[in-house]
Amino acid sequence: MEYQTKDELLSKAKEAEGKSFTELDKYNRLGNINAKGALGQVIEESFFEYTVNSEARPDFENLGVELKVTPFKRNKNQSLSAKERLVLNIINYIEEVNTTFDTSSFWKKNENLLLMFYEWQPNVDRQDFYIHKSILFQYPEEDLEVIKQDWKTIVEKIRNGKAHELSEGDTNYLGACTKGSNKSSLRSQPFSEIKAMQRAYSLKQSYMTSLVRKYVNQEELISFAKVEELKAKTLEEILTERFAPYIGLTDLEIANRIGIEYKNKSKAFVANIISALLGIKGTKLDKIAEFTKANIQFKTVRLEPTGKPKESMSFKNIDFQEWTSESWEDSYIRNLFFETRFLFVVFEYTETKEQNPNRKLFFKGIKLWNMPYSTIDNEIKQIWEEVNKLITEGLQISHVKRGKKIVETNNLPKSNFNGVAHIRPKGKDGTDKVMLPNGQSITKQCFWLNSTYVAEIVSN
Repeated sequence: MEYQTKDELLSKAKEAEGKSFTELDKYNRLGNINAKGALGQVIEESFFEYTVNSEARPDFENLGVELKVTPFKRNKNQSLSAKERLVLNIINYIEEVNTTFDTSSFWKKNENLLLMFYEWQPNVDRQDFYIHKSILFQYPEEDLEVIKQDWKTIVEKIRNGKAHELSEGDTNYLGACTKGSNKSSLRSQPFSEIKAMQRAYSLKQSYMTSLVRKYVNQEELISFAKVEELKAKTLEEILTERFAPYIGLTDLEIANRIGIEYKNKSKAFVANIISALLGIKGTKLDKIAEFTKANIQFKTVRLEPTGKPKESMSFKNIDFQEWTSESWEDSYIRNLFFETRFLFVVFEYTETKEQNPNRKLFFKGIKLWNMPYSTIDNEIKQIWEEVNKLITEGLQISHVKRGKKIVETNNLPKSNFNGVAHIRPKGKDGTDKVMLPNGQSITKQCFWLNSTYVAEIVSN
């Protein structure tokens, strides 16, 4: 059936709300337990009654609407998140470099989306998932400006012969995700002899989470960037401008100027500075639209007079069961750095603690950063492989006396392993332990970026 208007199409889509995939599956698509993408195919074939295809044109071509069936999940704190990125169309490296945004394959196919959200639940058969919400989605004007910037970033990298170095961390809302069964899914690129992984345009998981929370859970986010600003500047340029007037001030002077309580040891203090300097004082960072949609996480860096942080940079404690059960491509640590952009808020001391126990902390500036593809696929992968190897073989764990304390030591990668990152404890004390997959007990461990590596990142 050909739908004559978008309203007619949406009305049909809403008939699926509240229905399970079993109810919608006329052709027993779900009988094949290995069929990938079967839930979307049920909607295409059984509900809308059109033939599954992978054409460059939108699914409902006469209306210019592309259909996407996409999952969300409920987190432990009962908040909702997208379960995955929304994969769009394959990027043809050879052809895409000859287009503009308006003539690109991305825009031709995905200008208008019919999104049908279903809730993914663990330990529930997929045929028992049901459609929660159907919407006709057009990109808000401010989002579209960021997406145009992202598209330009992706295509410029291809034009520079670096399609093989594309990373989702390069961009904010629109990503270039890998699309293929394995590393043999390679394609030619126009300005390099190096074969590049096949990739597709995708709306990042963080961007999809913002849509889930808005349309399924009716949550509102607050933007700090106006449409007119985004037409003239990138997100990074806008962020830099907002923070620039405060460079050289102490943290206390900044707090007094913007009228927030001074608690320099608190993570919340820096978060409050960020929201205030962005002009949305009191807003939690997970409610700032641009941060949520782009998966921007902030990290505070305090530099010593040497230009090096006193401490390395910590991330969440390691789940070794998860670490050793995942492939490298699906690993938490790889995806953390592939998909996250970090906003480093940098302060510096101009005196040592010995010179002045009451030394002041000065604001140096910010840096929006994502880890280079080469670092992820080399140094970070080396650490991931080494940890897997050591746990398989059995860690060397010993207890040595240092002063009056008994300290646990092990042979997990230390800061001199490859110069980028290491593994070391981060627990309440030596009794705060976790069980390894091989049955060994060890003090809780954390992934850290070396202080010397962080110093390199923020050096400019």
